[in-house]
Amino acid sequence: MYSSHHAHHWMLCPQCDLMTQLPAIGPGSKASCPRCHTTLQSNWDEPRKRPTANALAALLMLMLANLFPFINMQVAGLSSEITLPQIPSVMVSDDYSSLAMLFLLFVQGLPAVCMVLILLLVNCLRMPTPLKQLMARVLFQLKTWGMAEIFLAGVLVSFVKLMAYGDIGIGTSFVPWCLFCLLQMRAFQYTERRTLWARVAPLPGLPAKPLAGISGLRQGLRSCRCCTAVLSSDTLICPRCGSKGHARRKDSLQWTLALLFTSMLLYIPANLIPIMVTEAFGSKMTSTIMAGVVLLWSDGSWPIALVIFIASIMVPSLKMIAIGWLCWDANGRGSNRQDSKRMHKIYEVVEFVGRWSMVDVFVIAVLSALVRMGRLMSIYPAIGALLFAVVVMLTMFAALTFDPRLTWDRVREKSTEEPASDGQ
Repeated sequence: MYSSHHAHHWMLCPQCDLMTQLPAIGPGSKASCPRCHTTLQSNWDEPRKRPTANALAALLMLMLANLFPFINMQVAGLSSEITLPQIPSVMVSDDYSSLAMLFLLFVQGLPAVCMVLILLLVNCLRMPTPLKQLMARVLFQLKTWGMAEIFLAGVLVSFVKLMAYGDIGIGTSFVPWCLFCLLQMRAFQYTERRTLWARVAPLPGLPAKPLAGISGLRQGLRSCRCCTAVLSSDTLICPRCGSKGHARRKDSLQWTLALLFTSMLLYIPANLIPIMVTEAFGSKMTSTIMAGVVLLWSDGSWPIALVIFIASIMVPSLKMIAIGWLCWDANGRGSNRQDSKRMHKIYEVVEFVGRWSMVDVFVIAVLSALVRMGRLMSIYPAIGALLFAVVVMLTMFAALTFDPRLTWDRVREKSTEEPASDGQ
């Protein structure tokens, strides 16, 4: 077994499984995979101060955002004002506790927990090593599910929808919330996985001499998906972080297809069943996702109609098709490097855009909390909103269970390549 000192110079790409010898990375630079161009490691100036400052500032902005009024509305002499904590409480009062839980979890809870974990891990506080390992594993698993910035986009869409009914204003906490969204994204950006794990636990020694430019699978090696350690392919438990893994995700295609088919079955009723109920002057009007797009378009708000159509109808539909295409290709249909490059780009797009379909769910959350003016006008969520949220989460799980390395397994490597080093 080679020493852990040598292990710091080698890494298997988590996306295409190519063995790469990492170059010396200067401050403000990054090393990228020469085959799929995935960023392997970044080197930030002041790697401890930057994430610490951003995480602390983000938590402060989050606290301020919850203390003061968020947005307000005036219609025909009546006014309505809400704070962020009131949004889930209104949904609970309407017997939609599940939507309230999604809001608390994805919009505030998980981002806040991640900021606290970054502060604890980056600053090397004295804690038992198993506890630090657990926190590091949790941090990178929760990162995908934070949706603070998506909620902000939903708020902006709500503004456009409500402008036709009255005057909309922002409260004292609106600017702190915008700053929180920005700061928490920067804190994640500065928290580099490989650097963080170096503070948590040392790398294990390499099980064999690695060959650059050859996939780990063909060398009998695998990468730990959690801490990036290079392990023998028959090592199931990572000695560094304790996470379980295989050379390829076990039953990846079966899980992905099962989640995909389930989301497709739920997507049909999610588009047919009303997602929102509007009461105005004693009459009720229900609206589906597509009906809301048509209404916005007819009112002249075609930019927002396009945003809702793309995020809530086009993106989920195309994402399902793309996931199915990825599974079809990974099952042996693709044949060359160009096929793998194309499918890798599709996978990256699918992984990035999936969360943004939650915009419409957050629009309903804002509208139902703000528009409560008795018989004049009130808005309530409907069962279609919950179904649509479940569809979005299922497609996110489908993308997470898919192993992108399967699309590269048929590519035969011929030469040793060095990673590109780019300035950030």
